[in-house]
Amino acid sequence: MTQHILSGIKAYFGTFKILSQLGLWRYFWIPIFISVVIAIIIFTSAYGLSDNIGGFLSQWWTWDWGKQTVNLISEIFGGLLIIVFGFILYKHIVMALSAPFMSPVSEKIEAHLLGNSTEKHRDTTFGEQLWRGIRINLRNLIMEILLTIPILLIGLIPVIGLVSTVLIFLIQAYYAGFGNMDYTLERHFKYAESLNFVRKNKGVAIGNGIVFMFFLFIPVIGVILVLPLSVTAATIRTVELLKVEKENG
Repeated sequence: MTQHILSGIKAYFGTFKILSQLGLWRYFWIPIFISVVIAIIIFTSAYGLSDNIGGFLSQWWTWDWGKQTVNLISEIFGGLLIIVFGFILYKHIVMALSAPFMSPVSEKIEAHLLGNSTEKHRDTTFGEQLWRGIRINLRNLIMEILLTIPILLIGLIPVIGLVSTVLIFLIQAYYAGFGNMDYTLERHFKYAESLNFVRKNKGVAIGNGIVFMFFLFIPVIGVILVLPLSVTAATIRTVELLKVEKENG
């Protein structure tokens, strides 16, 4: 697993070179615009809601004893809740809406890596790519929320909270990498087949997603660069995995 995670991370090296060499930057203007707009909407809303959530949670403590401590914990938990779900919503909305623009980029990178632009793939339209992106990311969004909520609650326990933070980060990374890999997989596999492929290569998805998530912590520049670099890295590694599977199959 560790080796696969590292391979997903290492795939980012050389992404700038490929993007420039193939002249792919122009394909990212619309996805970058989508990314920036969604980030502004979600995180400005999140900032305004954090105090409200903290206040809502603290009102359930009706006793005077420990009221200040409960208020503090509620504010911290409310802020953490907003941050976590803000990241979850951001990445799935952006990846779903960007699918029709990322799939052609992924295809050009694949053709470059294999040296064969005529290789047959599943032909999909703009609408089919958009629907596929929405379907995959809606499924991943639900799964991620179902996994994240209990971990957040467990995280309120002292000491264990540190472990829960790492687990939440890795879960977010996995589903981010999942979405990035599917831009390539949609040409090769149907929906269910793609789910199985990513499960078998979850380490690569986590590695790709780890860098994706770290980019989101970089103000402005991170939101702009996260899609071009993460999609390119995911394509490079996914094409390698597909090639190995084809040779062994």
